Amino acid sequence: MIGAALLVAAIGRATHASELVIAPSRMTMIGTVDARFQSYNIEMVEVTGGRFWKPYAQGHMQHDRYSDRPPIDLANARLRKLAAALSPAYMRVSGTWANATYFADGDSAPTTPPAGFKTVLSRAQWHGVIGFARAANAEIVTSFAVSPGSRDAGGAWSPDQAQRLIDVTRALGGRIAAVEFMNEPNLAATNGAPPGYDANAYGRDTGVFRAWIRRASPETLILGPGSIGDSATGIRTRDLLAASGPGLDRVSYHHYNTLSPRCGVHDDPAQALSEDWLARTDATFATHRALRDAYEPGKPIWLTETADAACGGNPWDASFLDTFRYLDQLGRLARAGVQVVMHNTLAASDYGLLDEGTFRPRPNYWAALLWHRLMGTTVLDAGATSTPGLHIYAHCHPTTKGAVSVLLINTSPNASRAVTLASVAERYTLRAHSFQSATVRLNGETLRLAANDELPRLAARKTAAGRLRLPPASITFLAMPDAAACR
Repeated sequence: MIGAALLVAAIGRATHASELVIAPSRMTMIGTVDARFQSYNIEMVEVTGGRFWKPYAQGHMQHDRYSDRPPIDLANARLRKLAAALSPAYMRVSGTWANATYFADGDSAPTTPPAGFKTVLSRAQWHGVIGFARAANAEIVTSFAVSPGSRDAGGAWSPDQAQRLIDVTRALGGRIAAVEFMNEPNLAATNGAPPGYDANAYGRDTGVFRAWIRRASPETLILGPGSIGDSATGIRTRDLLAASGPGLDRVSYHHYNTLSPRCGVHDDPAQALSEDWLARTDATFATHRALRDAYEPGKPIWLTETADAACGGNPWDASFLDTFRYLDQLGRLARAGVQVVMHNTLAASDYGLLDEGTFRPRPNYWAALLWHRLMGTTVLDAGATSTPGLHIYAHCHPTTKGAVSVLLINTSPNASRAVTLASVAERYTLRAHSFQSATVRLNGETLRLAANDELPRLAARKTAAGRLRLPPASITFLAMPDAAACR
């Protein structure tokens, strides 16, 4: 009784001092997310091999921002094991290169693409995608070619290539869970579509596409439009939606905070912890939510491609510094009602969760693993408001009935913050020796793969009720009991 009285007094003092109080019993449910909420992209060009964004470690970016690479080894045991640890998930095999990829459904594939295409996807490579999806418990999401080779004599899109992909997928024992007609149609002028492609052409083509996919694969969800930020030289997303008319199962969009130096933008890494930087997620979502409400009211929203910086990522995206954005974005979007978030990429260039050469985890992978193990599909009102420098998100625990997981992100480089816990907790705190460290520590222990690529034990620290100090530049998950909303 004395202990309880002291705790009540401590909570009272914390409230008086404007300290956050973490009280699971007061939290209420505000929504749910898809069981595959945390997902990822494997770019089509990774599957086929070709020229993709060159990692900064290769240098000479001023001469060529791309580098040639062989097809990704989707049979690699480490890659499969690490992807499976994030399951269930969606894996999106798409990207700019998919818009002009020819699918060769026979036993042999041409060495050069037919006229009107730029790349060849072989049956064996797609078989590898299906095998990887099965091993990683990942549902396949893709898009189709829209380049001149995919069109009839009148210039309209033809489903012949897409039908081959659907048929071969079924024959190989796979399934395509969802499709976007094309990748980023608002940038059609530079995205593989025929010259002069506009909103009216998109509306015509998506009419053909929707009628075909409903017949050919009725179980497959139609996503769209899959736009990236509108530009003065592109097609407005609003015009795409108006031209295509209603008929989407899910409204999809893409978001990056910025462009990388490969595409001419040089951001100061000091921005990466600023409120403005982190809030860019909200601004883009608000734009697409308004479009959803206007053209596809009530349809769930998916973010099907995202990372810190487009064009392969910023120089710091492979470091701990980007982990603040990665987790904060998941927290914001789950709270806002976004159902699925697909990170670009799983293992390519500098924004990959895994290093593309070794498939070893980067800091964002460890963050993804903690989110997967701690943050369930029921989203809660944390009962406390995020403030500048300290962001808070709460979900029901995915496996422990009545438990809640709370994510606390202290973005201040120098100042610690304090919260008051209304009950005991299991604490998981991520920190690094420096912001741009390629390694991360969990409760003081460096995270790394063990022998035979076994994942380390993500051990929690028992933490008593009462005042908890959050170190500067730290990310803390708390697992706590007694959440009525989670019973």
